[in-house]
Amino acid sequence: MSIFSINSNSANNTFKPLDIFAGLSVASILLPEAVAYAAIGSLSIQAALSAVLAGLICYALFGASRFAIVAPTSSSAALVAAASLSLLPGSPEQRAALSFALVILTGCGLMVVAFARLGRLSAFISRPVLHGFSFALATTIIIKQLPIMLGVSAKGGNPFSLIANLIDLAPQWSWWSLAAGVAALVLLLGLKKYTKLPAAFIVLAIGIGAAYLVDLSALHISMVGQFDLGMPRVGIPDLSKQQWLSAAELAGGLLVIIFAESWGSIRSFALQHGDAVEPNRELFALGAANFVSGLIRGMPVGAGFSASSANESSGAQSKWAGVVAALCVLLLAAFGKSLIEHIPEPVLAAAVVGALMHSLNPKPIIALWRMNRDQYLTLAALISVLYFGVLHGMLIAVALSLASAIRTFSQPSVRELTELDSTRNYVDHANHPEALPHKNILILRPEEPLFFASVDGIFDLIKAQIHARSDCKILILSLEQSSDLDSSAAESLIELTQILSNKYQIVTLLARVKDPVRVLLQKTAPTIFQMNLFWSVADAADFAKQFLANGKPS
Repeated sequence: MSIFSINSNSANNTFKPLDIFAGLSVASILLPEAVAYAAIGSLSIQAALSAVLAGLICYALFGASRFAIVAPTSSSAALVAAASLSLLPGSPEQRAALSFALVILTGCGLMVVAFARLGRLSAFISRPVLHGFSFALATTIIIKQLPIMLGVSAKGGNPFSLIANLIDLAPQWSWWSLAAGVAALVLLLGLKKYTKLPAAFIVLAIGIGAAYLVDLSALHISMVGQFDLGMPRVGIPDLSKQQWLSAAELAGGLLVIIFAESWGSIRSFALQHGDAVEPNRELFALGAANFVSGLIRGMPVGAGFSASSANESSGAQSKWAGVVAALCVLLLAAFGKSLIEHIPEPVLAAAVVGALMHSLNPKPIIALWRMNRDQYLTLAALISVLYFGVLHGMLIAVALSLASAIRTFSQPSVRELTELDSTRNYVDHANHPEALPHKNILILRPEEPLFFASVDGIFDLIKAQIHARSDCKILILSLEQSSDLDSSAAESLIELTQILSNKYQIVTLLARVKDPVRVLLQKTAPTIFQMNLFWSVADAADFAKQFLANGKPS
């Protein structure tokens, strides 16, 4: 399957009028966010704006999600800043060059992983973990807007310490700044609820108008402020071989952050709306976006949760919303520089909060508690992100998903199958006690695929059930759960068959054997598995009855 396997004629590529409004709303958030992320990454606003354009255009060309907005993110900006400072603590120009090299290498790495078709590893991030991650990420971003709305410089490694620091700074709060932010948020939510207008764009426009009419600085209300723009330079950063190698060492970490954060956003919205997304295609799109961003001296980009939420909540219908946002950013950067400089920061914070409010819906988490399935996994992911931060919390969330999968496979289950009223339908005897077993025949079905981590536990259970059936002369194993076998599972299956035959004089038959398993066993042990592989349990049972009656099948 190609990494571009999703139908190019899908609804995600069809332009809709609502995409214009969504693009306007997203652009109104991306520009001021770019200013903030440039400061986090210790890079110029030019680098952030170049990254916005590269991310939006490249993702529109190669990506599949209609909601994903690929642009600079706070976590990737923070990592790039830390990496460049630790590897090359020289002039700002040298650190910037190393940052761009890191972005290029990360983009190349993402594309290599896509072509290696390793995107399915993302399936180990379970839905319960995604629910907890999404809720906690939205909460974290919203809480980080509070210092802006209160007009103070509060710091904290996680939302809890940030809130504690905010309380300590209570005497310094700017009540006018808070009033502006709250008023903007109320207006934003009202426009979203009662109109289909681009609410974020309207609110920011009103904020800019207020900045021109009123001296907001006298009211201690901060604004974005002045910044410089120029034409982007295209090319490979001029670094030594050792510096490129040092950047390559950190590119793996940035790659994991970008894809895990982006895939969390992309898959969350895809699940909500029933859309199809393919991880290898998303990997390639993110890789292309970062590669191009690095070439034009831009920051790393990913599918940020806040911008993607703004796009989804504004009614985006296709990827064209991102293209509209790119055009708006380009026009605003070229002709609206002074307007951007006059955006009040608490109004901008209100726009970010408004974009994330609907992501605080607890219904998916409550549903897990009602099902009594995986709710603690969701809770652990939520607390990890809140306490340890987005980066470490995200890695912990992934580890929790893997631990959950390992736990499932480390608790093997084997069911006995019996025939239901001579219908040739074989069902779980524990759930259907009226179904009776055949004399001298034991039919078992492993409930997990046979592979190196599960095969020993499953075969131990099979041996225990054989010992419990002293009359067993023929064992039928239904392998319907195993689409293929690795070398460990194949060797263990051969060993089990030989032990049962030599030590207990029990014949082993395999039922519901899929083609890859059939070919492998006949190639590996043709003398053992030439005649005892069957398409169905009923066929295997008929063979066993004939064998017991005649000593051989009729």
